[in-house]
Amino acid sequence: MTSDDTQHEDPPSASLLALADAHGIATSYHSFFGDLVTPPAATLRAVLGAMGVATFTPAQVEASLEETRTSPWRDLVPPSLILREGEEREVPVHVADGHDAVLVLHLEDGSTRDVALAGDEPESRDVDGVAHWRLRATLPADLPLGWHELRATQRARSGEGAQAREARTILAITPDSLAVPGLREAYGERAWGLMAQLYSVRSRASWGIGDFADLGDLADIAGSRGADFLLINPIHAAEVTGRIEPSPYLPATRRYVSPLYIRPEDVREAAYLPSAQRALLEWGLEGVSASNTDPSRIDRDAAWEAKKAALEVLFRAPRSAGRQRAYESFVRGEGRALADFALWCALEEHYDGGPRPAEVDDVGSAQVAQLRTELAERVEFYSWLQWVADEQLGAAQEAGHRAGMRIGVMHDLAVGVHPSGADSWSMRRMFAPGMSVGAPPDMYNQQGQDWSQPPWRPDALVRSGYAPLRDMIRGLLRHAGALRIDHIIGFFRLWWIPSGKGAGEGTYVRYDHEAMIGVLALEAQRAGAVVIGEDLGNVEPWVRDYLSSRGVLGTSVLWFEYDGDRPTPPEHYRRLLLATVNTHDLPPTAGYLAGKHVDLRDRLNLLTEPVEQVRAAADAERETMLGLLRERGLIGQHPTERETVEALHRYLAASDSVLLGVALVDAVGESRAQNQPGTNTEYPNWQIPLADSAGNAVLLEDLAQVSRFASLTSAVDDELRRRADERG
Repeated sequence: MTSDDTQHEDPPSASLLALADAHGIATSYHSFFGDLVTPPAATLRAVLGAMGVATFTPAQVEASLEETRTSPWRDLVPPSLILREGEEREVPVHVADGHDAVLVLHLEDGSTRDVALAGDEPESRDVDGVAHWRLRATLPADLPLGWHELRATQRARSGEGAQAREARTILAITPDSLAVPGLREAYGERAWGLMAQLYSVRSRASWGIGDFADLGDLADIAGSRGADFLLINPIHAAEVTGRIEPSPYLPATRRYVSPLYIRPEDVREAAYLPSAQRALLEWGLEGVSASNTDPSRIDRDAAWEAKKAALEVLFRAPRSAGRQRAYESFVRGEGRALADFALWCALEEHYDGGPRPAEVDDVGSAQVAQLRTELAERVEFYSWLQWVADEQLGAAQEAGHRAGMRIGVMHDLAVGVHPSGADSWSMRRMFAPGMSVGAPPDMYNQQGQDWSQPPWRPDALVRSGYAPLRDMIRGLLRHAGALRIDHIIGFFRLWWIPSGKGAGEGTYVRYDHEAMIGVLALEAQRAGAVVIGEDLGNVEPWVRDYLSSRGVLGTSVLWFEYDGDRPTPPEHYRRLLLATVNTHDLPPTAGYLAGKHVDLRDRLNLLTEPVEQVRAAADAERETMLGLLRERGLIGQHPTERETVEALHRYLAASDSVLLGVALVDAVGESRAQNQPGTNTEYPNWQIPLADSAGNAVLLEDLAQVSRFASLTSAVDDELRRRADERG
């Protein structure tokens, strides 16, 4: 839809446009197809309404516009400031007439500094009938990295008309550019790693689904082959009752992990169970272990039912005094966030899909407070599960380091959360009501995409000092050496879609990327971690340049890298990059070479062009790539599938990209896609177990003996070593 089309439909007024722009809402944007689009007034009003801004009448628009200009003056000091190290910043201080202000910096290390107000002539503004003055204070440029607090006190010069008040600014000093000394060597020498869907990677001891014990074993195997990292799918927690959402990118929370990945036998108390209770664990495992060799589909619901029963037994088992103290320390450290998440789990279990009082939807209601007491034992159970999961994640990361990995586990952060999940419930004020996140129309999805995820409100993030983002990143990096951010453009802007509207009827909403990337960099540097931003698709070049300047790596997929109508030579790839041959939204390389992505989309009626035309384009793409491989002497005239897969990875290694990812599915000959975009129940997305080219399940115990695995990992490791030797 072009701007002319939308303006005829519902032209926004100048005041509405100004109001939307003041709240970071795009009043025009260029579509994927190059058209300049102006969102209709209905869209702008809906998005503003989700931010709590009234726009029903022209008078309300004018009043809201005036309130938007006045609102900052109501704050004695800004609610939060996210600055770069070495940056000197002026801070506005709004003081009622007849009052002075005193500012003190409270640094993270417990020390304090007084902050003087500037002597410049202040501005003034009437706020609710009272004159206010805008004074200015300058924060010094030598503040240390960390989370600090600026405390301001307004004091009357005389007792008459006193309006004494206090306010606090959350102040974060963040790295100018993410630099992790322990990984400089990895950057200099480059590094490669495996990429795997953890749920799909099973062993003979698994409960029908890959788990944290399997993660540790896979890290050990990969490390022994020379890999420095292991990228896995998001392991955020999902539902605890009913059908578990298969997509790891639509979780209930991004703060906590799924207990579905716990290995019950690895809980220490399992070793001391009486024989009768030990038998309960063994019976539970017997009920699902047979599915470990089933290559057709992962059954999360069956696995969770069996594991939950076993974990109930272990939860009730006595813990030593030391173990109990460790658990209690974990709970204290997590605070209210864990208590609310565990309560959400208990409530889901309590109501079990049935009707519930409306008051239960409010985490702060009296009824929820009462249920928190009534369900205390179940709340503790779900808190305990997070402690156990945290321990097992830590053990997996240690296994990778013991095997020689310099980075270790690389987590994946989903874009958002389920609209009915734990985060949406416990942090309701952080989310925009009646909105979902998605993507505008493009050549692949001509109607746009609606991901059914509520967006964070930018103003709520500022008011919170970006605490939800900080705590989420901090938790994910506690036992990891790297973090991949899915759709990192969401740190800059997100496509908001009003409820009831089509995916193409939304608009972009801006976020303070300087603040959000700053928080990300600070937490990553403290954790000694690498950060990768998935920046595929319609991303402006300046965004990629900005991320590189902050030390955040980008991503590149071989099949998507084109310079005009020719594949981009890998020598032209960016250096700060995670480069891969494929991605989880495509079939494994064997399937892609065979055109299975075309066959699948045709079978599911997802093609918008004749299948013959799409297949011809795919064949031409493959032949072009094979021609490039032959030009470099990487394959002969009639290569096998295995030779071609290895050649593609050797070809990719010719780049200077610091990280190279190898999909585990490519290393075993799997050809089935893990996910087919544009589908829900039509395809078993995120439910495909790891299997070989013959369709047989591949278990961890057998992986080291899989000839394709040994050959591909050796090819990549040898190629990177050879190129490093050539560069000296």
